[in-house]
Amino acid sequence: MDKRKILFSLLALFFIDGGLHVINWLEIATLPSELLHIIRWVFIFSLGYYAWVSKGLTIYILLCMFLGIEVAEWAPNVAKELKVFSDIFLRLIKTIIAPLLFSTLVVGIAGHSDLKQVGRMGLKSILYFEVVTTIALIIGLFAINITQAGVGSSLQAQTEQVDKANKLLEQKHTHNVILDIFPENIAKSVAENQILQIVVFSILFGIALAQLKGQRKEQMVHAIESLAEVMFKFTNLVMYVAPLAVGGAIGYAIATMGYGVLHDLLKLLVTLYVALIAFVILVLIPIGLLVKLPFKKFLNHISEPLSIAFATASSEAALPKAMENLEKMGVPRKVVAFVLPTGFSFNLDGTTLYLSLASVFVAQVSGVDLTIGQQISMCLVLMLTSKGVAGVRGASFLILVSTVASLGLDPQKAFAILAIDAFMDMGRTSVNLIGNCLATYVIAKWEGEV
Repeated sequence: MDKRKILFSLLALFFIDGGLHVINWLEIATLPSELLHIIRWVFIFSLGYYAWVSKGLTIYILLCMFLGIEVAEWAPNVAKELKVFSDIFLRLIKTIIAPLLFSTLVVGIAGHSDLKQVGRMGLKSILYFEVVTTIALIIGLFAINITQAGVGSSLQAQTEQVDKANKLLEQKHTHNVILDIFPENIAKSVAENQILQIVVFSILFGIALAQLKGQRKEQMVHAIESLAEVMFKFTNLVMYVAPLAVGGAIGYAIATMGYGVLHDLLKLLVTLYVALIAFVILVLIPIGLLVKLPFKKFLNHISEPLSIAFATASSEAALPKAMENLEKMGVPRKVVAFVLPTGFSFNLDGTTLYLSLASVFVAQVSGVDLTIGQQISMCLVLMLTSKGVAGVRGASFLILVSTVASLGLDPQKAFAILAIDAFMDMGRTSVNLIGNCLATYVIAKWEGEV
């Protein structure tokens, strides 16, 4: 059977299955559970057959994602234990990031010796990041003001969310946007996975190496280039764990939180996802058209890291594969190594959109009607506080609590959002990845490299 026909059949089954489950969940009509299970398993077996035929890692990731959902429904206690696969995968990925960034950046700078280009790319990247994230903030504000998702809500945080919030707040530290860019100890930066600090160290190392002459420079560049090649091979090995990691992550999220929490916060969740989709359609796609992005080729190359980012809700997990695939797409390694990791600190489109939306949601729940001036002031604060915190655990929640407190609202009102934070994180992390992959192509185009 033709692969294209199988794919269209799968899409049809997916929409039928999804549509029937939504109808049943919203109680529009009561459907026999046996019918829903049969359709779902027909879809899963069909997806399994397509994965076996296509041999594509992305399809295996999707298959394990749906299997994880099934395990969570039928054996939630087993699904909770599957998180170990996700943890193993994330640990392995973290071992890749520092040497991969270091080797690719150093070779990109020292191997070409065009130090002016590094400065140009830095300025262009910061300009692009600021413009796009500002638009994301504005779209978030528009979305929540239109839906009024928090108005009239009597939402209260449960004990579980309060405990989780308190644990995150305990680790809160003073965040200095400028100072935190620079490493005080490279070993500490690597251990804490401070991506931006690793990037800064690698750039300075690359500039220093570029100033050497003769054989010593060539030997060092050759050795570091070999390290880069090894780390890409290492990434390919780790990716074999990705399907299990994705299945474990999605299974754990559903088994732990369940679908029930979605009822109380459904309007907020839908508002966020519609706003994220609107951002992609109204901002990212026009940018792609402007730079003549080959959309089909682009989607083919980001589909694998995108599926990993969505299921694990971790940009770090997708970073090595995204770097490798963008390079395969034709974007030079020196541009990929500089723009993509920097973007994950300064160009978090999905996260900034979520922060503006969630801040106003908390105000609505509190019964406070924020003026346009207050909302603009809040956005100006978020433009600064949301930068350079990608390596901080629970960073988006910490920023949300700080923003809400600065508006004179009770921060505990934000705790209830943690009930669906895992589901929201999947969406915002996916948009972060798409936005940064596009940004990398835009800067490469701007530099005349593609």
